[in-house]
This record gives sequence, structure tokens and C-alpha cells, in this order.
Amino acid sequence: MASVGGSYYLPHQAKWPVLGSLGLFTFMVGFSIKLLGSGLGGALMGIGLLIVLGMMVGWFGEVIHESVARLYNEQVERSFRWGMIWFIASEVMFFAGFFGSLFYIRMYAVPWLGGEGTTGVGAFTHMLWPDFAPEWPTNGPAHVGGKFEPMEAWGIPALNTLILLSSGATVTWAHWGLLKNNRDQLIKGLIATIALGVSFVLLQAYEYYHAYTEMGLTLGAGVYGSTFFMLTGFHGLHVTIGAIFLTVVLLRAWRGHFDPDHHFAFEAAAWYWHFVDVVWLGLFIFVYWL
Repeated sequence: MASVGGSYYLPHQAKWPVLGSLGLFTFMVGFSIKLLGSGLGGALMGIGLLIVLGMMVGWFGEVIHESVARLYNEQVERSFRWGMIWFIASEVMFFAGFFGSLFYIRMYAVPWLGGEGTTGVGAFTHMLWPDFAPEWPTNGPAHVGGKFEPMEAWGIPALNTLILLSSGATVTWAHWGLLKNNRDQLIKGLIATIALGVSFVLLQAYEYYHAYTEMGLTLGAGVYGSTFFMLTGFHGLHVTIGAIFLTVVLLRAWRGHFDPDHHFAFEAAAWYWHFVDVVWLGLFIFVYWL
């Protein structure tokens, strides 16, 4: 059990960080071995993943128990809030790096390769291929990315935008229900938000399948393909994590764990979900639309 004394939180000797590190280490060793073509790699990856999942279940359960037992004082609650704020800030920087790469490639690297700002138009095309055009999206001959179709904005991406914006409204509606001590509204809002998040991920999976099988758009389809899948793929991972986060909150709400004055876990999940919404708007505009 954790103990609280004065203005400081005194954690017990937790085994979960060590167990989590062991699981991640096993997973990455397995991944490295799998890259070398060994069948042992897949088994080690599975073992590592199971260790990580077991760590998450155990650690979540312990923190939930401590929270329900009201072992955290005001200072601890404040430290949780600041911890979540800095975590989201680090995630902002994570995506800023990818957006910055996309901006640099589109606005500087591609025009420069076409000769902009150099001694002559097409001055560097000999470094690529003779008919290289400094236009976005770029593509090349069969041995350099091949031909592909760029992803349109007004199909599944536009629908997914509507879905995520709606999910932001439903999680806010759930929060209002919690503040009014209306548990029925809280639970319905969380179920709706999770359902919308799962719908988003399923539609994105279909979009990826369509891109690979019919459009020729893959991770190897030049710089356009790599930036497209890196940005949208990591965002899809964050939506999945957010949906899991909200599912844990929903299970806790069903068990009556929250009240209007004590519900930081819900707030943390809602903050994370709104962050995911905002990142998607940037993705839709700069990756799909423009």
C-alpha cells in the first residue's frame, strides 16, 4: 500500500516498473531476432507482450485500489494532474517532430531537389531520375517507390474526422453527467465515445488495406508513403490507447468509483482523448487535404 505523509507522497517498493522493463526488453530482443529471420523472435515478442500486459493490469489495479481507498491527499492529486499535463506536452512534441518533418520535406527539400534556390532548374535531378518533378505528392519509377495514388481527403478521412469530433462531444457529455452525479449519462457517454473510437480504428484499418491492395500506396511508396503512414499510423495507435484508457474508466464507472469531487482518472482520459482529436484535425488538414 502507498502511504501519504504531510505534503509528500511516499510510494511503496513497487515491482511493476521492473516487470514492465523486463517485458519491454524481452519484446525488443524478440523483435531484433525476428528481423534476422529466426522463429524464436516471434515467441519472445509474445512473451514480452504478455509480461507488459500483466504489468499493466496489476499496476492499474493497484493504483485504482489506492485511489478508491482515498490514500492520495491534495498534493498527490495535484502531482497527478501535472504529471498528465507534462505527459500530453511530451506527446505534442512527439507529433510536432513528425509534422515538422512533413513541413520541411514539402516546403524545402522537394523544391530544392527540383532546383529552387540553386544555379538552375533541375540542377539536382541527376541525383534522382531524369523526369523528376518537384511536386507533392512525389513518386518515382518502379524501383524508387513506384506509381501510387495519393489518399483523397473526402472519403473515409472526412468520415473519421466527423467521428472523432463527435467523440469529443460525447466524452464532454459524459463529464457533465459525472459532475451532475448522473451515472447513467456518464456511462452512456463513455460507451458512445469508445464505440466511436473503435469505429475510427476499424475505418482506418480498411483505409490501409485499400491503400496497399488497390492504390499502390505503401510505406515504401517514396517519401509521401512513409510520412503518410508514420503520421496516421502513430495517431491510430494513440486512438487505440485512448480507447483502452476510456474502457478502464467505463469499467470503474460501472463499479461506482467516481463522484463529482473525486474523478481525476476520468479527467486524465478525457484530456488525452481531446488531445487525440486535435492532432487528427492537424493530420486531416496537412496530410489529407492540402
